[in-house]
Amino acid sequence: MRVLSSVAAFTLGLIVSSQALAVTGEEAQLIASINAYRSQAQPCGEQASLELPPLNSDTRLALSPEGTRDLQQAMTRAGYPMVNVQAISLSGPRDARAAMHAIEESFCQVVLDPQFVDIGVSQEGRDWRIVLARPLLSGRLGDWQAEGQKMLQEINAARQQPRQCGGQPYAAAPALGWNTMLAGVAASHTRAMANQNFFDHIDKEGRTPGDRAELAGYLYQQIGENIAAGRDTPHKVVQGWLDSPGHCAILMSADFRELGAAYAVDPKSDAGIYWTALFGSPQ
Repeated sequence: MRVLSSVAAFTLGLIVSSQALAVTGEEAQLIASINAYRSQAQPCGEQASLELPPLNSDTRLALSPEGTRDLQQAMTRAGYPMVNVQAISLSGPRDARAAMHAIEESFCQVVLDPQFVDIGVSQEGRDWRIVLARPLLSGRLGDWQAEGQKMLQEINAARQQPRQCGGQPYAAAPALGWNTMLAGVAASHTRAMANQNFFDHIDKEGRTPGDRAELAGYLYQQIGENIAAGRDTPHKVVQGWLDSPGHCAILMSADFRELGAAYAVDPKSDAGIYWTALFGSPQ
């Protein structure tokens, strides 16, 4: 199979209104395959990716493969209020499975970029366009403590109901309590990710979540951490975690009793906004 491919990227902010293409069976299958790929750590280039929440399907991003090659102009007409966008064009794959194979071979860094939140896919014959984007922040956030408390409420609401995390059943779990020490550790790590422009549980000094908790004086039996980027409300972040098997498992674990959470924003960073939820069970 011959596959011709290219990537285009632009950064700007736009708000316009327009129509978008509907998602067909093969297009929906490719989105599902990309999200399944993101749901597990993947080798990509010289690094391994983290487990990432699924991308949201947005029909405004389903730009025709035969349409304009000017991505900026296409996004303007689509009416998507973006900060950053990348488009992958493929020529050759006959179906979603073949398209996914081409993406894994040549564009893993694009689909595994944690900053992207939304995706649109369009197919015409053997031509495909896959568009991944990060939107403008949709509203004003309170300070990190206030939003951290909102995240605690969202997580506790989720823990009230039994659920499946990647096929693994979890019973309803007791509500978590707020811990100011964990919150401070979460805030420091989130600011570091935003200001130093990285996305990882391991910080630039090589410290793990457990290391950071111990340095802050938190003595624990168990520690767990969920991080997120690009999403702009606690509700969106928690929903992304619930849709991601590994994040969901940490969030629903009855072993944890306390939580600290925070967000940080840095417009110069790749993702713009970052979140950390630090789960703990004290000694």
